Amino acid sequence: MSVSTRHFILFRDIPLMYGRVPKVANSSIKASLCQLLSQKPDGGIKTTADRFWRQNTHDETKLITTSQARRLRATHFSFSFVRNPFDRLVAAYNNKILEIMDVPLPMKKMGLYHDMPFEEFIIQVCNADPSITDNHVRPQAEILLADKKLVPKFVGRIEHINDHWRRLRKRMRLEGLPTLGSLPNKNVRRDKRTDISDYFKRPATIDLVLERYAIDFK
Repeated sequence: MSVSTRHFILFRDIPLMYGRVPKVANSSIKASLCQLLSQKPDGGIKTTADRFWRQNTHDETKLITTSQARRLRATHFSFSFVRNPFDRLVAAYNNKILEIMDVPLPMKKMGLYHDMPFEEFIIQVCNADPSITDNHVRPQAEILLADKKLVPKFVGRIEHINDHWRRLRKRMRLEGLPTLGSLPNKNVRRDKRTDISDYFKRPATIDLVLERYAIDFK
C-alpha cells in the first residue's frame, strides 16, 4: 500500500534494516537486497511490491514501522537514501500523474488525477492530510524519523548515488554484514535533473514546498 506506515524492511537472519523511500532509487536498492536472501524468493511478485517482502521471502524479511525500527537501532545496522524534495516531487509527478492513465487510488484520495497541472498537483500534495498522503510524495522525514530522531545509521543521497553506494558497501563490510553488489539500474524514467526550474517557476509554488518539506531540506 502506498500509504503503509511500515517503511522499513527488516531481515530475520541479518542485523539489517532498509528504510525505503519511494522515488529514491527504491526499486534498484530492493533488487540489490534480494542478493542477501538465502533462499530463492517465490516467483510471481515484483520486488518493488510490499507483498514480496511480507510473503515471498520465506519469512526471511518483514516490514516494520519507523518506531519499531528505531527500537532495533542498537542491534541492527540500518540505511536509507534521500533526494532533493523538489526533484523527488517532479519525479513523482512525471511517473504517477503523467505516465499512468489510472492514477493510484491513494493519490486519487488526495485529489490527484491524470495529467493535472503541476502547480495544482503541488497545492494538493502540500495541503493534503498527512494521514492519507501517498508515500511517493510523503516527506522523507516522516518516513525516516521516529520521535524526531533519525533511524538509519547511514543516509546516502541519490545525487551522489554511485559514490554513496560504494561508501555504504564499505560501511556494511566494517559492520560485518554481507557485501552488496553493484546497484542495478531499475525503474529509471528521468535521466536529467535540469528540468526542475521548468516546473518551479512561481515563487508561491516554491514556498509551498519549502514549508511542507522543511525538515527534509534541513
